[in-house]
Amino acid sequence: MIPVIDTHTHLDFTDFDGDRTDVVERARQAGVGRLLLIGTRPATLTRILDLCTGSPALVPVLGYHPGNVGEVTEGDLPFLENLCRRHPVAAIGECGLDFHRIPPPLPDEDEGCHAGRIEEWKERQMNLFRFQLELAVRLGLNVVVHQRDSWDETLDILGDFTGRVRAVFHCFGGTPEQVKTVRAMGHLVSFTGIVTFKNAATVQASAAAVDSEGFMVETDCPYMAPVPHRGSRCEPAFTREIVRQMANLRGAREDDIADCTNRVAAEFFRLGK
Repeated sequence: MIPVIDTHTHLDFTDFDGDRTDVVERARQAGVGRLLLIGTRPATLTRILDLCTGSPALVPVLGYHPGNVGEVTEGDLPFLENLCRRHPVAAIGECGLDFHRIPPPLPDEDEGCHAGRIEEWKERQMNLFRFQLELAVRLGLNVVVHQRDSWDETLDILGDFTGRVRAVFHCFGGTPEQVKTVRAMGHLVSFTGIVTFKNAATVQASAAAVDSEGFMVETDCPYMAPVPHRGSRCEPAFTREIVRQMANLRGAREDDIADCTNRVAAEFFRLGK
């Protein structure tokens, strides 16, 4: 069994405070050799670095999730850059745009003011995304992209960085046509436990259609545990279930999927051996 890389975890979250060491050991025993810890907010970046220190299996990726834009102050931008310059991070992220959870109206706020506040909120996300892309260019790193209900805007911004930075669309949930668009731009997609869900025909079609050099696998733990663990806390050991389903969808051997996604991930994140 070829050990596989879980390219997107949130092991720094408090969900794992009670048994984090056991979670990492279960992953090792299941044949998940490396775990990438992905940044989401200013307050937890040093925690990720601390967890990865002295543990070759844990690899840091630092950045600010668009859903946390309200927590990011002006001083947090140089803070992120300083950390990335001082520590061997594998990429910038997760960054991007998330227009799914629109801020609700304030008490007594009229429709026009609310609409203006939503546009300002979107603009703040777009500016934060651009900053992280520019940072990735300066540091010679790639980016992990979060995209939700913001497809056109995400592609427009990435288009301004064509040839200067590559992205992986993590937790990809789009169509085979959208896969083609991402790949034509030189970027990658990554699949989670969603590919094992019964109601995930579109994602399964995308997983079957993407070329072998265009995808990775991830758990995005503690979220979206794959079948047969659905409904429980997700953890990196479950990456094997995602690999198994990818093999089923693509008519391939599990080891072939593991080898393929490992090569793609190692090149993208500059992991080496």
